[in-house]
Amino acid sequence: MPDAAPPSRYRFGVFEADASTGELRKQGIRIRLNAQPFQVLLMLLDRPGEVLTRDEIAQNLWSDGTFVDYEHGLNSAVNRIREALGDSASNPRFVETLARRGYRFVAPVQRVASQSNAAASTEPPMSPGNPVETPGQVSAGVLPTAAELPQPPHTAVRAAFLLLQLMYVGFYVGALANLREIEDLLSPLRAAAAVVYILIGTAAILIAVRAYLLSAIALRAPHMRGRVLRIWPFLLLADILWALSPLLLLHHINTGLALACMALLAYSPFAQRSLILMGAARD
Repeated sequence: MPDAAPPSRYRFGVFEADASTGELRKQGIRIRLNAQPFQVLLMLLDRPGEVLTRDEIAQNLWSDGTFVDYEHGLNSAVNRIREALGDSASNPRFVETLARRGYRFVAPVQRVASQSNAAASTEPPMSPGNPVETPGQVSAGVLPTAAELPQPPHTAVRAAFLLLQLMYVGFYVGALANLREIEDLLSPLRAAAAVVYILIGTAAILIAVRAYLLSAIALRAPHMRGRVLRIWPFLLLADILWALSPLLLLHHINTGLALACMALLAYSPFAQRSLILMGAARD
């Protein structure tokens, strides 16, 4: 019976997956990957080169029938695997998507016997206080990766993203509807006319952009995850600019409240990026 057990570790490229501990490592450094994505990765590693259908994977993950929206759950799991491995759907090095069929692991896989722990001993022992516990991708920047984010219900993530888009549309429409009041507020400035023109131009463009995001995410258009992430740097610049919009309401609110609203609006583009990575948009 012990001989029939599957191998406990798989090596592929610079990565190693340990089924016994539920850990994924890159050159010995642990990369955080949640339980369900890790299960999917093990299924693919156990049958490299073979096509695993979406139904087959879903039956293994949710055999008790408690999970309803398995399409989103599986898409999210594969996205997190790709994020952890630095892989992409358009140019896969590890996980290949076969449209309407399933997924296939395309890289060579080495199966390591369970009694072989020599490779793991080359790294410092893992402990709660050991810095090796830090996921490898955290050091690359301050922005989180999909593997480092939680997996809340899809409906909640999508609703939060849509509400943020509606909030921005409200800002743009409100600014355009109160141009006369804004002009009066900006009149002491030397460049008041230029500021008003920038406000009108950006509001008109961004209304169209938000309408596109609202319709695409609400209707679950495919391949939106990558598209939103590609335009996110431009949205970041626009959203930071519009984070100053509470200053246009100084006739109605005090300075302290305006500054608080500005801080929340400055955080908003980063929240939108996290929501996309958590599954607000389809891959």
